Amino acid sequence: MKAVVLCSGSKGNSTFIATSKNKILLDAGMNYKYLAEKLESVGTKPSEIDYILLSHTHSDHTAALKTFVTKHHPTLVLSTKIYQDLEFLTDYDKVLIYEDEIDLDGVKIKAIHSSHDAVDSRNFIITDENHTLAYITDTGYVNNRYFKELSNLDVYLFESNHDVELLQHGPYPAWLKRRILSDEGHLSNKSASFYLAKLIGPKTKKIILIHLSETNNLAEIALETIKNTFLERNIDFNNIECAQQTEISEVVEI
Repeated sequence: MKAVVLCSGSKGNSTFIATSKNKILLDAGMNYKYLAEKLESVGTKPSEIDYILLSHTHSDHTAALKTFVTKHHPTLVLSTKIYQDLEFLTDYDKVLIYEDEIDLDGVKIKAIHSSHDAVDSRNFIITDENHTLAYITDTGYVNNRYFKELSNLDVYLFESNHDVELLQHGPYPAWLKRRILSDEGHLSNKSASFYLAKLIGPKTKKIILIHLSETNNLAEIALETIKNTFLERNIDFNNIECAQQTEISEVVEI
């Protein structure tokens, strides 16, 4: 399995995953031209995408979706509520509905509930053969009932949206600050570090911190926070990267 974050942040989010069986686009933010260029930069044509797996319907995860499906007709993989919330899909004929789990040509995907202010919001645990990747984003917290399934995975794409101090003293209006800090908002650097310290294990090869706010965070702060948290808990793990809004991440191969 190979994974590369194509874009990550408040303006758009999308990740490409190449498994042994298929090619998956995980969310489709930004715009079609951007996604097409980034896919081609890692040796994949947009027409080669077999599935688009959707976490929720906010525009930073779906802005390129309509153009993408019109041009290339991939199979959309989404929950019933997400499908119903995307009105332009009414007549689209290549749709797979997940509720909790779905098998895509032998690639097993568990769709776990996240806590976000959307009609439905999911995170994913993706297993291809003996390797597993977690995609955790757009959530105010991670429910501990999923800890066992999220423990000791190969790769974590994990939201580290904001630094609490920068957010509280930043330019956002009070209502928006409350939303981000709420249980239906986004994970802070501290929260992400806390969860990852509990979850990673000997099998873990890579952490990519995703969905960093351009206004309320800095990559240096996010990395320093997680490294300090790991140090406090005697965790020796340094293969950590921050995904960028308009640059692809390292291509992770497991």
